[in-house]
Amino acid sequence: MGKGVFTSGTWEEKSDEISFADFKFSVTHHYLVQDSTDKEGKDEVLEDVIPQSMQDLLCMNNDFPPRAHCLVRWYGLREFVVIAPAANHDAVLSESKCNLLLSSVSIALGNTGCQVPLFVQIHHKWRRMYVGECQGHGVRTDFEMVHLRKVPNQYTHLSGLLDIFKSKIGCPLTPLPPVSIAIRLTYVLQDWQQYFWPQQPPDIDALVGGEVGGLEFGKLPFGACEDPISELHLATTWPHLTEGIIVDNDVYSDLDPIQAPHWSVRVRKADNPQCLLGDFVTEFFKICRRKESTDEILGRSTFEEEGREIADITHALSKLTEPAPVPIHKLSVSNMVHTAKKKIRKHRGVEESPLNNDVLNTILLFLFPDAASEKPLDGSSAVDNNNPLSESEEYNLYNQFKSAPSDSLTYKLALCLCMINFYHGGLKGVAHLWQEFVLEMRFRWENNFLIPGLASGPPDLRCCLLHQKLQMLNCCIERKKARDEGRKTNTSDMFPGDAGKAGDQLGPDNLKDTDKEKGEVGKSWDSWSDSEEEFFECLSDTEELKGNGQESGKKGGPKETASLKPEGRLHQHGKLTLLHNGEPLYIPVTQEPAPMTEDLLEEQSEVLAKLGTSAEGAHLRARMQSACLLSDMESFKAANPGCFLEDFVRWYSPRDYIEEEVIDEKGNMVLKGELSARMKIPSNMWVEAWETAKPIPARRQRRLFDDTREAEKVLHYLAVQKPADLARHLLPCVIHAAVLKVKEEENLENISLVKKIIKQIITHSSKVLHFPNPEDKKLEEIIHQITNVEAIIARARSLKAKFGTEKCEQEEEKEDLEKFVSCLLEQPEVLVVGAGRGHAGKIIHKLFVNAQRAAAMAPPEEELKRVSSPEERRQNSVSDFPPPAGRELILRTTVPRPAPYSRALPQRMYSVLTKEDFRLAGAFSSDTSFF
Repeated sequence: MGKGVFTSGTWEEKSDEISFADFKFSVTHHYLVQDSTDKEGKDEVLEDVIPQSMQDLLCMNNDFPPRAHCLVRWYGLREFVVIAPAANHDAVLSESKCNLLLSSVSIALGNTGCQVPLFVQIHHKWRRMYVGECQGHGVRTDFEMVHLRKVPNQYTHLSGLLDIFKSKIGCPLTPLPPVSIAIRLTYVLQDWQQYFWPQQPPDIDALVGGEVGGLEFGKLPFGACEDPISELHLATTWPHLTEGIIVDNDVYSDLDPIQAPHWSVRVRKADNPQCLLGDFVTEFFKICRRKESTDEILGRSTFEEEGREIADITHALSKLTEPAPVPIHKLSVSNMVHTAKKKIRKHRGVEESPLNNDVLNTILLFLFPDAASEKPLDGSSAVDNNNPLSESEEYNLYNQFKSAPSDSLTYKLALCLCMINFYHGGLKGVAHLWQEFVLEMRFRWENNFLIPGLASGPPDLRCCLLHQKLQMLNCCIERKKARDEGRKTNTSDMFPGDAGKAGDQLGPDNLKDTDKEKGEVGKSWDSWSDSEEEFFECLSDTEELKGNGQESGKKGGPKETASLKPEGRLHQHGKLTLLHNGEPLYIPVTQEPAPMTEDLLEEQSEVLAKLGTSAEGAHLRARMQSACLLSDMESFKAANPGCFLEDFVRWYSPRDYIEEEVIDEKGNMVLKGELSARMKIPSNMWVEAWETAKPIPARRQRRLFDDTREAEKVLHYLAVQKPADLARHLLPCVIHAAVLKVKEEENLENISLVKKIIKQIITHSSKVLHFPNPEDKKLEEIIHQITNVEAIIARARSLKAKFGTEKCEQEEEKEDLEKFVSCLLEQPEVLVVGAGRGHAGKIIHKLFVNAQRAAAMAPPEEELKRVSSPEERRQNSVSDFPPPAGRELILRTTVPRPAPYSRALPQRMYSVLTKEDFRLAGAFSSDTSFF
């Protein structure tokens, strides 16, 4: 049997239930899975070979396995069957029942020729008392047990146990063959006092320059609040002793742990140590289950009227029709918000406010750094899309988790809410900050200040919905800002000079042909407010275009269009000219397609799906989907008077205009073009749209994207979010942040086990978080895995501190210790190389010595070194080790029983003595050939 196989091998078990005289028993077969090589040649059972289990009684390779069934530890068996009462509370207590069971087992073994040991569990389950038997050809082993709470004095040492073993064997031979002895003493170190636990819990009251509780905003805490390693168990083993070599009686013992040839160590982990990161995320997750709305949490309604003048709803209509006593222009939303803020403070009283002002201001400055300057930095602090990190795996985690980039406003908001929930006012604090955040969004929309920390462009559908909503609001602010600036400069349409971000840099020459979609870049919107714009559309349909060649809009014939003035040109195309009058083709200023968040896309697809497959439904669907196409056609017609559909297709979809070289009447090679087959299908959507399109420049068209309406929708969406909804939206960001934090901490420690678990967490989280409304149970699993990793890293740090891996001067010694520490984390028991004389052994010895000195208040080691002779030192000093917490002995021998002429068979007795109890487990074999 190979060394250490009991620990490294795989144990399996099979169970079944049987009834015996109306009493239910469970029968369980435990066995070590063997390699096929072990079994070869053992199929035929020879007459004189004793059973495998009897041979195992003498095998010394697997004494004291660190992890195994108790019967494996006590008897060294690799295969056995246990019969135990099926119900947990049932027990075989009476001796007669026990004897009946044993005799039944004996008969069954005899009848079947089974050579596997069979055990019956007796007494209460917690006592782990078994009696059993194993039968072979003419041999039998009886397994017996003694379990006492108080140990008789003569059995606390080797000589007493040897006496009991010999008397039990009752061997007729004199002198008795030598007894082989294996001894293990286990020492427990509980007092690590000389090592304070390095993790300081954050100071909640501290708040200095952007730090709360010793933590910067946007940083998650990490580590265990208590030492995650509670005890160290040192097992000192003498594996092969022979009787007579060693003295161990009630007066004197040779068993000095320092001299033991084998040392092995295991650490006991603290049960569920409190871990900061795990607690942070768990507490945040708890908000998801709350039902209250923000108003319910903060008390009175935010926009409650001060004097309750309009409390009586019955006069609502007459209020509307009465002449307004207040000039309308003063009722701007920001005034409302200002008064709302005043009211909140008035109702609540400053001291009642869940977040104190310093904390709130620090957080708002962290979230909106542009607010620190006099004038917000018109969105220049928005995240650049070409972030250098964007290639790295860390940055792209947000795609997998559907969270938000780790430098975005949404991500920072998630971390701030997490911190407030934990340290500053819990749920009320969360509701308060969210309210302030929504007010800030409203303020920015009204005053054309871009929101910082968001990538520009349409909403990124790979991110969480809240992030998309904020990006949508930014798109609205951008459009509104461009429009308002256009109103101020009132530039001409030919080429607007400074509208929006990049008007100055983009002259007409350096725009590429493909920049049709980017027409927005240098575009000026006229100064129509929303209401005026609606009015203007009515006008444009009737008067404005009456004498303006409107009839020609249908076919775009050249004669009638001559009077049309070109409008809304961006720049000349370059080579292309209009097919019919040879004028240069101009690229028009076009409207950008409306940005969409995923919920809007879903709504739209539902509406389109509901239109059904009827002809009318299909037509309506086509109209809905071609709004953008129609707008571009109208812009094109306005920029290119006298154009045809072919001209538009050549610019907009060049593949749909097919050109061939043909020979004309004069014999010259010329290019002849025509529309593609799909464009010629009768009632083609493009043809229909072209016919209905009027030459209207983009600035006077109905907006494809009504930024005012969309912004109000987003602001309303944000305002009605309950803290629970908010926590659900932001949980992916918090999990994302926690995973990044764990990765960052692991990089410092380099623990292979943790690397593996982090990969599993990322895979698991990607699957769970990608779907809307993930199950709570799955989210809890992810948080539990993160906490588990945090605890492992904390344990590694604790052990490194205790074994002083950082203090090692020699590289080799440092490597040995680091390897030793990582083994302690992963294995149930680790062998100490060199026992008490190795690097780790010396440190462990010192730990015990210091703990003993601390317990006895003895002088420290340095003073003892000054004492001259070893004898004096021994008298002055307390012993290096405490009394052993556990003593285990295995006694083995091979003797003939019951008569001198019987076969010599293996005998074994295992003894364990701890503070609570004492157990003897004996296996005594006898030759049954003549008895």
